[in-house]
Amino acid sequence: MARPDIQQVKQRFGIIGNTPELSRAIEIALQVAPTDMSVLVTGESGVGKENFPQIIHQFSQRKHGAYIAVNCGSIPEGTIDSELFGHEKGSFTGATGERKGYFEVANGGTLFLDEVGELPLATQARLLRVLETGEFIKVGSSKVEKTDVRVVAATNLDMVDATKRGKFREDLYYRLNTVPIKIPPLRDRKEDIPLLFRRFSSDFAEKYSMPPITLTEEAKAMLANYRWPGNIRQLKNITEQISIIEQSRDITPDILKLYLPNNEMNLIPTHADVGGDHHTFNSEREILYQILFDMKKDMNDLKKIVHDLISGKITHSDILEKNQSEVNERSLVPIVVNNDMSTIISDSPSGGKIIPNKVEDSAIIDEQEYGEDAETETFSLEEVEKEMIKKALERNNGKRKNAAKELKISERTLYRKIKAYNLEDL
Repeated sequence: MARPDIQQVKQRFGIIGNTPELSRAIEIALQVAPTDMSVLVTGESGVGKENFPQIIHQFSQRKHGAYIAVNCGSIPEGTIDSELFGHEKGSFTGATGERKGYFEVANGGTLFLDEVGELPLATQARLLRVLETGEFIKVGSSKVEKTDVRVVAATNLDMVDATKRGKFREDLYYRLNTVPIKIPPLRDRKEDIPLLFRRFSSDFAEKYSMPPITLTEEAKAMLANYRWPGNIRQLKNITEQISIIEQSRDITPDILKLYLPNNEMNLIPTHADVGGDHHTFNSEREILYQILFDMKKDMNDLKKIVHDLISGKITHSDILEKNQSEVNERSLVPIVVNNDMSTIISDSPSGGKIIPNKVEDSAIIDEQEYGEDAETETFSLEEVEKEMIKKALERNNGKRKNAAKELKISERTLYRKIKAYNLEDL
């Protein structure tokens, strides 16, 4: 069978863009499609990983067989084995009959395991056996079943890091990663962004029976320079919002600013050097947590400086000398003290807050808060995460599915966090 043209594949599967990295990913998918090799598709959330398993299936010898897509992150940990491998009647509470798993149903076809990095370790061991021998055992059974399934997996996790941390089996990773396909993030496809926007604009114009929106040249430049943490999915959502809400069909930078979240602008690092130790961030939410923690630390440091200055423990010369040293090292808490010592100005990320120098003018300063025995207020990532989960559950009246959707995590991950933080009663 002759290999189709890449442009034809893009048209068939609705893939838009001319970036070399994207075309290379499609080319690899077409090359590996006629084989039965396992494929691991990697890339950030929202880049369109789900298109590639379909390309592989449609251009394989299995195209007339079943194609089943399974979101591993949305299946509760207690039922994932039953979903994948099936179960016998009476094998667990609620098992009122025999059930075929996806590996049995997809026999002769292709099984797409999305968010494969979310699989529990026990399930990973069973998956490895299927990949290596084609054998599996249903839950509650001792009979070995055979299946002939081509597995394509996808994840937005750093799998090498996950294996190092013991979250994912190394042998399974190498078995799945026989052929890797990496999908570039939207921020690395700047020339494709106007094309995608125009396509989405046209689709929504047809859907809502309205004229399509267009971008000015300045607006195109703004979109190209935005980080796009949500990638194509975020661009599509923003295009739909603008199409419906804005009366003007010519979109300028001033209009775009209303739809590009400020707290996501310039969130560039995926690796940050904090306190001299190299730390890897696994999600943009974790990066945001770290920024908040740093801001809190800056404010606590500033409070202590103000208290020491008022109590006479330090002088403005000490502040200037210490500040210069910190600026040279890392510039965590820049402090500017004017010559007459009338004010202290913080140049921290929270903004330039002016604090009076004289005690009698400082009614806002609480002696208890800034007292000599006061402890620096700190909190951990786990505490913030627990509070966010608690608030999300309260806002959704305990409905975990809605809370997980709001937090942008899988239900199984939320279930695990609820158990870890003892939030079952919410």
